[in-house]
Amino acid sequence: MYAERVLSGMRPTGALHLGHYHGVLANWVKLQHEYPCLFFVADWHALTTQYDDPRQIHQNSMDMVVDWLAAGVDPEQATLFIQSRVPEHAELHLLLSMMTPLGWLERVPTYKDQQEKLANKDLSTYGFLGYPLLMSADILIYRADKVPVGEDQIPHVEFTRELARRFNHMYGREPGFAEKVEAALERLNSKTRRSYKDLRTRFQQDGDRGAVEKAKALLFEAGLCPEDRERLLGHLEGTGKTLLVEPGYLLTEASKMPGLDGQKMSKSYGNTIALRESADSVAKKVKSMPTDPARARRTDPGNPEKCPVWQLHQIYSDDGCKAWVQEGCRTAGIGCIECKQPVIDGILKELAPMQERARHYQEDPGRVKRIIADGCDKARELARETMRDVREAMGLDYR
Repeated sequence: MYAERVLSGMRPTGALHLGHYHGVLANWVKLQHEYPCLFFVADWHALTTQYDDPRQIHQNSMDMVVDWLAAGVDPEQATLFIQSRVPEHAELHLLLSMMTPLGWLERVPTYKDQQEKLANKDLSTYGFLGYPLLMSADILIYRADKVPVGEDQIPHVEFTRELARRFNHMYGREPGFAEKVEAALERLNSKTRRSYKDLRTRFQQDGDRGAVEKAKALLFEAGLCPEDRERLLGHLEGTGKTLLVEPGYLLTEASKMPGLDGQKMSKSYGNTIALRESADSVAKKVKSMPTDPARARRTDPGNPEKCPVWQLHQIYSDDGCKAWVQEGCRTAGIGCIECKQPVIDGILKELAPMQERARHYQEDPGRVKRIIADGCDKARELARETMRDVREAMGLDYR
C-alpha cells in the first residue's frame, strides 16, 4: 500500500484573485497540514488552449506561485513545482496514450463543453482531445491517492481510475505472478490467510467493495514486504501487481466568493479583486458595485437579498453587522456607501497578511526560483520511481 499523497494543480493564469483563494488556496493551506501534498503549475495544460500565443505562460507561472506562497502555501510543508520541469509527465502521457481507447477521451464531459465555450479557438488538436490523459499522467506518476476536486471534475478522476485499472491489468502480470501470489499467501499466518481468501471471494462473487477495504487493511497490518503486499492487492481485485495507484477524490465545495456584480468571480467577467490589489483599488471597486435597484435615492428602502453587496457580507461580516445591514437597508436607515464600508474593511483585513508575504517574495525573486527548483527536484525523484516500474512492466527498461 502506497503512502497517502495529495496532488493538485492550477493552470498559470497570472495573478490570482479572491475567488481562487476561497475556492482552492484556502483548502490547499488546510490540506498541507494533514497530508504530504504536491501542488504544481500546469503549464503544459495551458498550451491546450494557448498553443498559438504562449508568451505569457512563464510570467504567469511565476506570478501564480508568488500568490500561492502569499496565501499561506508553505514550501516546508508542501512540494511546489512546475509540470514541464518534470519531463516524466510527458513520458507517462505518451506511454498511456498507446493503450487508451479513443472513445474514452471523446466521452469526457468537459471535452464538448469546452469546445462550445471556446468556439473562437481552433481546438481540433490532439493536445486538447488528450488533455484528460495528460491530467491522468499528472496524478498517476505520483501515485497520488487523493485529488481535491469540485463536483464537475469527478469524471476526470473516474477516468484516471479506469486508466490505472486498465494499465495494471495489462502490464501488472509479472512473470510467475500466480506462483508468487501463492508464496505470499504462505507467508501469512493461517487466520489472516483464511480471512483474506474469504474477503476476496466476497468481492469477486458478490461485488462487495467493503470487503476490498477490509482486505487492504488486513494486508497492511500483516507485516508483509511491499512486493508481496502489492501482489496480494492485485490478486484481490483481479488485476495484477499494483503499478499505478487508483486515485480517490477529496470533494471540495465550490467557491462561495461572488464577483463584484453578483456572478461567480472570474477574470472573464471582469468582476474580480486580485490578491495583490491595492487598498485604494479595492475601495473604489466595492464602492462602485451595483446595489438593489429599488434604492434609487438615499431615502428609498431596499432589500439586501437583491443586492450583490449582501453576498459579500455573508463572507466578511459577523452576525451583528449583518443585522445592522438588514435593518438599515430595509428602513433606509443607512446608505449604500455606509453598507459597503464593512465589506471593504473585511477584504482589506483578509488581504493584508497575504500582501505582506507577497512583498517579501517579490523583493527576492531568487527565493521563489529556489523554492520551485527544490520542489521540481523532489517531484522528479518521485516521478522517476514510478517510471522505473512502468518501463520495467512494459519491457522498456533495457538493462
